[in-house]
Amino acid sequence: MKEQLYTIPVNDAFQTDCECPVCDLYHSLEQEAVEFTMGPSYMEDDVRMETNETGFCPHHIRRLYKHQNRLGLALMLHTHMQRTNEVLKELTATSSPSKKGLFAKKAEKNPVTEYIRQLEGSCYICNRVERIFDRYLATIFHCYRHDEAFRERFASSKGFCTRHFGMLYERAPLHLSGRELDSFLGILVDTYLKNMQRVTDDLEWFTDKFDYRNADAPWKNSKDALPRSITKTNSISEAQLEE
Repeated sequence: MKEQLYTIPVNDAFQTDCECPVCDLYHSLEQEAVEFTMGPSYMEDDVRMETNETGFCPHHIRRLYKHQNRLGLALMLHTHMQRTNEVLKELTATSSPSKKGLFAKKAEKNPVTEYIRQLEGSCYICNRVERIFDRYLATIFHCYRHDEAFRERFASSKGFCTRHFGMLYERAPLHLSGRELDSFLGILVDTYLKNMQRVTDDLEWFTDKFDYRNADAPWKNSKDALPRSITKTNSISEAQLEE
């Protein structure tokens, strides 16, 4: 299959020597989203309207704070805080916490606390990454259908983290059918289980090496078993652990 622009990141991720190419794909999207947010785009009206409304989650605000563009972050937070103050000033003026008696029906949702919950669950970078990430997941199935070389890379990969294995398993019927679906799921499950067991065994030997009786035994493939296990269980790439 002739490589198209939208397939390049997916093919690059599956050519990487890692425990979950989808984790690497997601990590690259995060890095790009941070650079985009802290670049000239933060002065654009459509971007600023969204950051004013959503703000950033704790994980991504730390990423943004480490960026050199402190002025850009300060400007975005300033207008976000202005909007938050305006909304809460209006909401607190027109509502109060509900009083719930012993025999009262379930209290109605309070607009103040609902707004704060919504705010705590929103993030400009999360939203941007998820929108693109969904398209990349669809591209994985597209490449599997049309690119024999990609199918071979998929089958020979080191598997996936549990979270992304679940995503691929769940979405496969939306993009594939019949024998093609059966083939994909068979390879996906086999690749996941085989490589999870490989890393599990490496981690076991890593712990066994701390037994004095194994002090002189070789490490085999277990020296980096802990970060690789974190990738498998928590969907965090080894590069992210070093950040």
